[in-house]
Amino acid sequence: MSIFGAYLCWGYNAQATEAAIPNTHITVQGPMISEKEAALIKRGEYVAHLGDCIACHTADKGAAMAGGREFPTPFGKVYSTNITPDTQAGIGKYSFAQFDRAMRKGVTADGHNLYPAMPYPSYAKMSEDDMRALYAYLQQGLAPINQPNQPSEMRWPFSMRWGLTFWNAAFLDAESFKPDTTKDAVWNRGAYLVQGLGHCGACHTPRGIAFQEKAMSDADSHGNRYLAGETVEAWHARSLRNLWEVEDTAYLLKTGKNRFTTVSGNMAEVIHHSTQHFTDADRTAIATYLKSLPPGENEQPIPESTGAATVPTDLYTTRGGLGYVQFCVACHRQDGLGVKDMFPPLMQNPTLNSADPSTLLHIMLTGGKTAETAAHPRVYAMPAFARLSDQELAEILNFVRAIWGHHAEPITASQIKKMRAHLNSNITDAALFDTPRLADMLTSPNAGQLIQGMRLHLETRALLPQNVGSSLNCTSCHLNVGTVADASPFLGVSAVFPGYAARSGRIITLEERINGCFERSMNGKPLPMDSESMKAMVAYFDWMKKDIRSQDKIAGRGVGKVDMSLKPNVENGRQVYATQCEVCHGNDGQGSRQAEGRVIYPPLWGDDSFNIGAGMARTYTAAAFVLSNMPVGFHQKFPLGQGGISEQDAVDVAAYFTHQPRPDFPGKTKDWPKDKKPMDARY
Repeated sequence: MSIFGAYLCWGYNAQATEAAIPNTHITVQGPMISEKEAALIKRGEYVAHLGDCIACHTADKGAAMAGGREFPTPFGKVYSTNITPDTQAGIGKYSFAQFDRAMRKGVTADGHNLYPAMPYPSYAKMSEDDMRALYAYLQQGLAPINQPNQPSEMRWPFSMRWGLTFWNAAFLDAESFKPDTTKDAVWNRGAYLVQGLGHCGACHTPRGIAFQEKAMSDADSHGNRYLAGETVEAWHARSLRNLWEVEDTAYLLKTGKNRFTTVSGNMAEVIHHSTQHFTDADRTAIATYLKSLPPGENEQPIPESTGAATVPTDLYTTRGGLGYVQFCVACHRQDGLGVKDMFPPLMQNPTLNSADPSTLLHIMLTGGKTAETAAHPRVYAMPAFARLSDQELAEILNFVRAIWGHHAEPITASQIKKMRAHLNSNITDAALFDTPRLADMLTSPNAGQLIQGMRLHLETRALLPQNVGSSLNCTSCHLNVGTVADASPFLGVSAVFPGYAARSGRIITLEERINGCFERSMNGKPLPMDSESMKAMVAYFDWMKKDIRSQDKIAGRGVGKVDMSLKPNVENGRQVYATQCEVCHGNDGQGSRQAEGRVIYPPLWGDDSFNIGAGMARTYTAAAFVLSNMPVGFHQKFPLGQGGISEQDAVDVAAYFTHQPRPDFPGKTKDWPKDKKPMDARY
């Protein structure tokens, strides 16, 4: 389970000085222009970034600024318009006065009213200089695209646009932003950006009965409601008042993440298209202004964390805790700290703390993706967990909210059911692999033993340090403690033991197979056969057997398959490793660790990795595992966003890392005494 932060719909405008405008690429249309005109167009492009024009005026996979993006409203659908300089479908015939009127008063060149889904009440605060720069960019900095506008689909009487004249009379203030002389330049700059073209209030300010924003600035008569939070399209747009420290907010605007959260929903688009392109000064100004706003009406601040993160005491004794172990720990870790710059922490995460759980439920049921930015170009995805029942989701969410959400109000299964229906997020296709639920172990007579067995797979190195010589745990290869299809799952495994093992050339027991992993993958020592730890591990396997028989075929058993006729390209494998694997496993295969030294993701070579006798040291076995399971967080496949690279890339990267230096295996001379040695064996 990932908590990708609160849904924020931000885009900003600026009175930018030319010196502050970052370098961008502009294709100037028309005849040669002067340096002064070119500078104005460049400045206008920056204003367009600040206003995030591209987000609304570009349809999915459509031409930039050509319109056609659908916006559902409580009153019907509207579609964004073409704002390229095309003279037929776009705004190529608009004079500056007509453009200015549309931006400030919501009235087009032909005199019809725009719906306030176009946030002209905010745009009205723009300075004339910025308005002229934006006009110059849209007229001369874009290629004209002849894409006709799509008519709105509003229900009667909202389809009658003349009624908007009265709405404007009641709620529109078309005056430009006026600085507060009692504040400094940075604060005023931030106020201008947030209140103006940024239209932050469009999502984050509560709406009135006429769907108007209850305040357009902190200086309004109801200024304590400005940016105080609102629920929009089943997302809770959190309060922006008295936001994090200035540095935290500025960093989030640049990267899409900070030490508390990672953005989700439309805000990921806004970061990608808009705020990452701001100057540092503008991001700081925005953060300064937001930090200055006192808490809103009835707003409860998030309590500050006290002390270091610890593993919850009831992690292994409750259904919610075990659900978290199975579906969330791989990314968010046992202590909820997440993985820096990849998967967000849960402690002080605003989504967990929110009294309105809409965003939390939305993310759990539909998944999410991080923002793609220059600072963090790798996009990480969280899958939808709609495969889990309403009750299971409630158990997991209430566990994390009780532990890391400062005891936020419990979520009911009925709330999740309602949100599921609203989002139409039911999973209709049956999973090929029936994932066992760890939470069900609590109902077994030997629950304590089963949970200990599971923990020995999850925390092998920490719990059995005398037997583990590498930095791996069983779950390093058997993902989510043996519950993921094509990741060496444990479902039904004990049914085939005792069984013939070609590597040993004889019938072996399950205990012997487990010890084979300790000696090879763990590069360690075998467990005593009659030890309590061995009994617990075997008991966990037996619980995973369910009613499966040795002859039954189970979809997802093993690590999948790869075409063994593919010839490895080790140099390409080196490149695949650098782009897809290094972020987790280190630039030299050393793995990654938390601050106190605990392993997050295992080393793939070196003294702390598996030895040459391990199955994962074989090129095509490793390639099959990589193909099915790596990298994690790559897309939205349940449950880890795993897999996604090509079969050839999987073979290439496996050939690269399996042949890196690693420990020897003394017992290698006894392997395959009767059967043919696999062609990719390391010895």
